[in-house]
Amino acid sequence: MIRKLSILFAGALMGATAMTVVSQSQGVANAAGSDTYRQLAIFGDVFERVRAQYVDKPDDQKLIETAINGMLTSLDPHSSYMNAKEAAEMRTETRGQFGGLGIEVTMQDELVKVVSPFDGTPADKAGVLAGDLIAEINGEQVRGLTLGEAVDKMKGDIGTNVTLTIIREGAKKPVRLTLTRAEIKVPSVRHSVEGDVGYIKLLKFNEQTTVGLEDAIADIKEKVGDDKLKGYVLDLRRNPGGLLDEAVSVSDAFLNSGEIVSTRGRNADETRRYNARSGDDIDGKPLVVLVNGGSASASEIVAGALQDQRRATIVGTRSFGKGSVQTIIPLGQNGALRLTTALYYTPSGSSIQGRGINPDITVEQPLPKEIRDQMGLDGEDELVRGESSLRGHITGKEETDEGSGSLDYVPPEKKDDLQLQYAIDLLDGKKTNAMFPPKREANAKPATDADASNSAKN
Repeated sequence: MIRKLSILFAGALMGATAMTVVSQSQGVANAAGSDTYRQLAIFGDVFERVRAQYVDKPDDQKLIETAINGMLTSLDPHSSYMNAKEAAEMRTETRGQFGGLGIEVTMQDELVKVVSPFDGTPADKAGVLAGDLIAEINGEQVRGLTLGEAVDKMKGDIGTNVTLTIIREGAKKPVRLTLTRAEIKVPSVRHSVEGDVGYIKLLKFNEQTTVGLEDAIADIKEKVGDDKLKGYVLDLRRNPGGLLDEAVSVSDAFLNSGEIVSTRGRNADETRRYNARSGDDIDGKPLVVLVNGGSASASEIVAGALQDQRRATIVGTRSFGKGSVQTIIPLGQNGALRLTTALYYTPSGSSIQGRGINPDITVEQPLPKEIRDQMGLDGEDELVRGESSLRGHITGKEETDEGSGSLDYVPPEKKDDLQLQYAIDLLDGKKTNAMFPPKREANAKPATDADASNSAKN
């Protein structure tokens, strides 16, 4: 069964993005010509005619917002207008912290089911347990609400209270708990130790990601011991992206020098290059990076930098292929503009737009039969999602008919995760491949999974 999870304090997902934020509107770059103003006059005439004669009285604000979004979405799939509420949610998402309870939830039987409370949060301290069903929020029935609506009711200002009525298995009557909202930091990094290998999963790139990465590395070193630690797996699968600066700092954590990424706008003088500083947080230990069709934008910046700089071996399937940068331009109380302002390039000068990152070692992760049956797929059907399949996407300079993207399925159980197990086997020495460790002196032809298995040692 496929479950759709929501983080109680996560808000709306940003989607596949690499973003920069400016403090204020930059103004109009070029004065519009007379023809443009005539077209704007036509827009005004149409707007007034709709307001006056449409069969139902329209919402003026909604009409304007829809018109603005129509203009922006005609440019590319990632440019858009955000009203004040949407802009506030975006800021919450990028900060990765706000007032909430600290639980991961999903829907079950029209109730909110607790997947897990996070350590040290109000929910954890109040005794909320995994598997609890939330039936009421501040006395209001959850039935009839969407998951997003229920989540919004549990979020709020730090220091304010919320009362939950919980149905708990084994309890003879509902459990009522009053929790005080606190500052919650969105966990964008998860980690574990797999034998003598450190595993780090990046869920997104927000303001907490680099700090979370550093904490994960320190904890892994302490648990395993630097002398026994064989290397790290950096999992970027199903990571839709986020902040450009965080992608740069995450890449920098594994590099001693060299370019990480460059962004190139409409004009040559808008090109910016981001370089690594001295210092490798994992002390030169071997590194394997996992990608799939859900690895997009900021994830591709990291994977592309570590691949081009021969710092890591990329394992998995072709990434999403979103090589554009969106600048968030605040519009005061009117929300914000998300505008595509540049394309990014890997250190070798390659554009990922519409092409994606091709792994050094291709390891497929097929959909289980029960999921294929649920979706009505037969043996010939392939599920490939990528930038190149989006209507109106910017055509990349290196985009081909092959396009970008691949299946983005990741099994819930690590024992069933072929890509993860392959990476661990590489680091453990149970498998060998010409692409691991990466050769710094020259590009090597990416191997397939079949090639890899031929040289594996069991």
